[in-house]
Amino acid sequence: MTQTGTVNYHVHKPFRQAFEIDVDGIAGNLIEPEFSSAQIALLDQRNGEATTEFAEDGFAFANSPTGISDFKGGHWQSQYDAELADLLMQEVGAKEVITFDHTVRVDDPEAKRRPARHVHSDYSREGAQKRLVDILGPETANEWAQGHYAFINTWRPIANPINSAPLGFVRPSTVKEADWIIIDLIYPDRKGQVMGLAKDAAHEWIYRSRMTPDEVAFFNIYDNSGRPCVGHSAIDLVEDPTVTTPRQSLESRTLVRY
Repeated sequence: MTQTGTVNYHVHKPFRQAFEIDVDGIAGNLIEPEFSSAQIALLDQRNGEATTEFAEDGFAFANSPTGISDFKGGHWQSQYDAELADLLMQEVGAKEVITFDHTVRVDDPEAKRRPARHVHSDYSREGAQKRLVDILGPETANEWAQGHYAFINTWRPIANPINSAPLGFVRPSTVKEADWIIIDLIYPDRKGQVMGLAKDAAHEWIYRSRMTPDEVAFFNIYDNSGRPCVGHSAIDLVEDPTVTTPRQSLESRTLVRY
């Protein structure tokens, strides 16, 4: 049976919108753009309601157990980075993988980082090109830009299977170019961009139910060859109301060269 959930879409405006982060120098003080809540039908990849191919859809799922048992602190990062490199070389054909960011999210009001509940992709073209230089430096970034590179996010549940706020994806073939909105990220000391997604009834939403810590989702957040980037969001959905463990997840941003 098709599951339903709720997401927050971005809204077209006649002016540039922004997230303002740590406003007035106060950590966690956030001003957000306007959202439009929408109920969506979710196709479950686990039970065969939908299939996905990374090359065509920009996202896919894999069984990929990790050797890390505790993601607290930073002692695990080098081992996990090596695991991610092996995964992406095998699954997407990457020749080189650089992992540059890890974010643990917990669905708890007191958590430092909570699941992102707005439909978006992480980089605009300009934002991705700037990030490439930030990571590699101008000379190496120029070398990579002559070939095929991409930013890929790899997402894994940690501690428990996902029972609430699962991560859902919009199949790119159902998204029109006009659905995307450039949204600024304004920090006290720098500025970035994300791509917000506006509501369209044609959007097809896909997720994998009850994902476990042995499973990952991996998805394009920018690809310089024109492969699709993927709108995604945490979904307001509870699989089993008797389960009270909060959603905990680890997202790792990688830069790959093909």
